[in-house]
Amino acid sequence: MKYGMEITVAALIVVFAAVFLLQDAAIRASGEEAWGGADGEAAALIEASGYEPWTEPFWTPPSGEVESLLFALQAAIGAVIIGYIFGYWQGSRRTA
Repeated sequence: MKYGMEITVAALIVVFAAVFLLQDAAIRASGEEAWGGADGEAAALIEASGYEPWTEPFWTPPSGEVESLLFALQAAIGAVIIGYIFGYWQGSRRTA
């Protein structure tokens, strides 16, 4: 069979997509939030306990988009630094 591996990979992708979509449809049908994480539950638990923060942030982003931009920029800078370190390490191993 010439395209055996390609057919197998395509079938796996279709199966995983179907499982994902069926679970999403079942969650939406039950009326629950589709992909709610632990952050919301933790915040609700902290607020219910009566916790008062000790300090206030010195700057808050003007919108959620700016906050997302800063988070993505931080991730990109970290990826560049890690990539540089691995590249430098791999390059030094080849010359030695």
